[in-house]
Amino acid sequence: MREAVVVATVHEPADVHGVHAAEGLSRWTCLARRAGLHGGWEAVEWAWLPPGGVSGEHRHTRTEELYHVLTGRGELTLDGRPCPVRPGTTVLTAAGSRHGLRNTGEEPLSWLVVELPAPHATKDPTQRPTKDTVMHPTGPSRSTVVPDLHQAGPVDASTVLTGPLRTVRVTRLLPAGTAALTARGVEHTLYVTEGTGTARTASARVPLAAGVALTLPLGTHAELRAGTHGLEYFHAVLAVPTEEQR
Repeated sequence: MREAVVVATVHEPADVHGVHAAEGLSRWTCLARRAGLHGGWEAVEWAWLPPGGVSGEHRHTRTEELYHVLTGRGELTLDGRPCPVRPGTTVLTAAGSRHGLRNTGEEPLSWLVVELPAPHATKDPTQRPTKDTVMHPTGPSRSTVVPDLHQAGPVDASTVLTGPLRTVRVTRLLPAGTAALTARGVEHTLYVTEGTGTARTASARVPLAAGVALTLPLGTHAELRAGTHGLEYFHAVLAVPTEEQR
């Protein structure tokens, strides 16, 4: 197994003015990027809007995207349809869709972004998710809103998106609980939302707390252990093609 994993935090974000042509301040940081990974990631990112802030509406032409709301409340416009969002809301945006986000609450709005290239081949646009979970398709583009991933997960993203994103979920470990992640045929990214713990890899012991992200490239392994108050994290899995499939 390989040893290197990617560790990042959101504690020193960049200030961005006029995100997607919208006026005002936002904050952003990259948690993982394509370099050093084997799967079809564009990037894993964290974004933030102040009360009243806007991420301008824009169309995705070559990428697919997942939003997972962490804090705050807002309104997402997805293909012209307004959708309220709150912690746990997860949005799967297919290529060809338009979306924008506005903070309508009194507290900052923050969310995770997983961006992936969309393959040229597309699925039947009339096909709908078959998993027994609550999903709200917004139109023929297949883009979908999961109102609360805490309750609805795990969700198979491949029922909506055409790229390599697979299972997304929110995992909660009880105090001293453990979980093992092995990047064999897949890569993992997780982001801690609550609690504390540790991740042990072949070469390091990584402290885990809210705002810490851990990404496992192909061939790596990590053992997670929750602290005295448990550990909660968002977890996404990306399929990695074999040499024969590339």
